[in-house]
Amino acid sequence: MRIRTSLAAALACTALTSPTLADDGFPIVDEPLELTIHMHWPRAQGYGVGGDTSKIYPVEEVAREKTGIWLIDATAGKNTKDNNEAMNLLLAQGKLPDIVGGNRIQQPVNQYGPEGAFQPLDDLIEEHAPHIKAFFDERPELRQAISAHDGKMYYIPYLPDGKYGRAWYIRRDWLDKLGLETPDNVDELYEVLKAFRDQDPNGNGQKDEVPYFARDWEEVLRLLTLWDARSSGSDTYHDFYVDDGEVVHPYAVEAYRDGIANIAKWYAEGLIDPEIFTRGSSSREYLLGENLGGVTHDWFASTSGYNQALADKIPGFDFSPFLPPESAGGVRMEEHRRIPIKPDGWAISFSNEHPEETIRYFDYWFTEEGRNLSNFGVEGKTWNMVDGEPVFTDEVLSSSTPVNSQMYLEGAQIYRGYWMDYRYEWQWTSEGAREGIKLYDTEDLLVDQFLGVALNKDEQEVYDRFWPSIQTYMLERQQAWILGSGDVTADWDSYVSTLDRMGLPQVLEAMNSAYQRQYN
Repeated sequence: MRIRTSLAAALACTALTSPTLADDGFPIVDEPLELTIHMHWPRAQGYGVGGDTSKIYPVEEVAREKTGIWLIDATAGKNTKDNNEAMNLLLAQGKLPDIVGGNRIQQPVNQYGPEGAFQPLDDLIEEHAPHIKAFFDERPELRQAISAHDGKMYYIPYLPDGKYGRAWYIRRDWLDKLGLETPDNVDELYEVLKAFRDQDPNGNGQKDEVPYFARDWEEVLRLLTLWDARSSGSDTYHDFYVDDGEVVHPYAVEAYRDGIANIAKWYAEGLIDPEIFTRGSSSREYLLGENLGGVTHDWFASTSGYNQALADKIPGFDFSPFLPPESAGGVRMEEHRRIPIKPDGWAISFSNEHPEETIRYFDYWFTEEGRNLSNFGVEGKTWNMVDGEPVFTDEVLSSSTPVNSQMYLEGAQIYRGYWMDYRYEWQWTSEGAREGIKLYDTEDLLVDQFLGVALNKDEQEVYDRFWPSIQTYMLERQQAWILGSGDVTADWDSYVSTLDRMGLPQVLEAMNSAYQRQYN
């Protein structure tokens, strides 16, 4: 009963519903049809277990049996983890494999698709992919968001499910020890951080506490929201956002100036990890494990897991979610959320001689059977159907290996074009995280996300010419100001003038031109 209730709650966390269509039309072919695939993504550079293409994913074995389509690895750039470098190597080959998939393929596919490198999918979906069609018919704004500048679809994306991603976490046992309440606004958070710094909440007699820390240094920028600025418009760091119908960049507006000035002040006062830019991804594990860290902003599922992991080592350890503090302007906002589409997925190349069979294969992953396979792995091996719900086996849930890592080796949750099922994650989300999600659901915290734009050739040339150097300059100045090298308030006019000379107005013009064409 507990599992069934939890899964029902997971379904309530998302507004997405599954199309109810018959999963017929499979297998697709009577005799096995081999299609080559480029699959380059962070966990593996190649279509095979751990990137070893001699080891077939268990999920692939089932998909072969069910569809008759056999995917054969043809991944370029196996010696690099840089997906952009791998894509450039692939495009340089001239003849592409039948399917091009993996990490961050949207931009190159939408750029070169209209030029003939990839096949448009609209008619293929209309005629041969009823499950994909049903999905996008129900969510036309997502079809709009992934379309290229010519208005056509060229790739099927990875589609996340669920609402919340990261949350604010605080050491409630430290609050209790110091007789403090959970901070409700930016001023109260400031006082709590000072107390964590000065009042020895870990009880070791040393002033070694780190009041605010983050394993991704970019999360220090999340503090900008406390002064009514933004750090990003999407789940990608440093992204553009839409303000009153216009694309702007968060690091070029006056609220950013004031936010950075306050972050620099907090850093200078020792309220932010002095190694925030260098400590790296192990900072959460180290600072919590050593009883040093006080507040962070990180993922619900993985962060709540430390309460159980450290229960024996640190008596009374309680690291729990709390509502985002109200900003200086009285706004309570959670800037990070699960974006409904990712730039990951797969596309059909111009050289593919079996586009109808391929789009039907893509459609398989949107059937109930295919969606279960892509999310949970092989039925009877990693999960079973319990009262109509896919439930992971005890062996999967009790393993010391994280569930997502187990699924990657099965061939589930990899960056094909598929629709995530949040029930997959909810099952290994701790009770503390679940309570945090319920807390977040008590208020309207989430902000709209910028889903990106498809630039035409001229706009892309402007973007490529100016934006990389502009972003580099922005991040260099940002870090320097936080570390105390320079004063953002005194430097602001010069900073804005430099951005103008570097071409920011041209970039924003190109972005807004594409935005108006794509969404209006």
